[in-house]
Amino acid sequence: MNRPDHDLVHDNLTSLQAHVLSEEARYPGAQGDLSWILSAISLAGKTIANKVRRARLDGVLGAHGTENVQGEQQLKMDVIANEIIMRCLGDRASVAVLASEEDEEPRILRRSGEGGKYCVLFDPLDGSSNLDSCVGVGTIFSVTVNDPEEPDGEKTVCQPGSKQVAAGYILYGSSTIMCLTTGDGVDMFELDQAIGSFLRVKTKLRIPEKGETYSINEANAETFPEGYQKYLRFAHSSGYTSRYIGSMVSDVHRTLIRGGVFIYPPTAKNPDGKLRLLYEANPMAMLIEQAGGLSYSGDQPTMQIQPERLHQRVPVLLGSPVEVARVREFL
Repeated sequence: MNRPDHDLVHDNLTSLQAHVLSEEARYPGAQGDLSWILSAISLAGKTIANKVRRARLDGVLGAHGTENVQGEQQLKMDVIANEIIMRCLGDRASVAVLASEEDEEPRILRRSGEGGKYCVLFDPLDGSSNLDSCVGVGTIFSVTVNDPEEPDGEKTVCQPGSKQVAAGYILYGSSTIMCLTTGDGVDMFELDQAIGSFLRVKTKLRIPEKGETYSINEANAETFPEGYQKYLRFAHSSGYTSRYIGSMVSDVHRTLIRGGVFIYPPTAKNPDGKLRLLYEANPMAMLIEQAGGLSYSGDQPTMQIQPERLHQRVPVLLGSPVEVARVREFL
């Protein structure tokens, strides 16, 4: 049976590399530097996905025996994922600075005079403590432009999220998913293990306007500020559904696809919030807002906050615009 030409075009397979190149072609002055960085991130994602699938077989579950700069117990896979990303990005000539959740200081690879145009910030394996339970984990990344006038690595990466040129995450779950934005909407790719390529499965992804699902660790509810407790009472009485995995990438991905709200409030233990602004909150905020959602940290839109230090923590409220606005009414 003959099919219209437009159906055939619509059904064509598009790889991540082809997608990035087509985006680059829209900017006549582009030199491919950002494309090379995104390619390196996808390579790191494929490698980490393989390591995650074999973690138990290879005996790399459990503690590494050291703590990271956050004072958190490092797991073996945290260290492995961090090293993979560093090695994949290290030889990209346009990368000036790499900053990781696992490292105390940013790594300056090259100065602007040596071709260093971009800074890449990342959480190499978000939710890694869930690996023993076979729960989805992920990599979160953010790309900003290097300031050629700033010699200090930490100061040059401490930029508001509004200055990100790309952001995304790779989710290692029942399938390996990469969600990416370069400032023109959100596209989703799925790794085809048979051919070793991320294939585009959704373009211009939009978060539902609303969704009666909230994602929050209610075990800490008694130490939440009163506004969050009032919201939870409202949600309970209004038939909302609670869904909380404990892996930010998994929880945000579900929120992006199905709608609702993801909340990580201040607590008595973490009065300033727990999520890291530069390599967790900002990239997720960019993705959600590019998909039509909202993201706040306290009273400010997340991406308007001026970072003061590399490992700065913030509370996070993000998701469907109607649901975020509803939570803010209680705050």
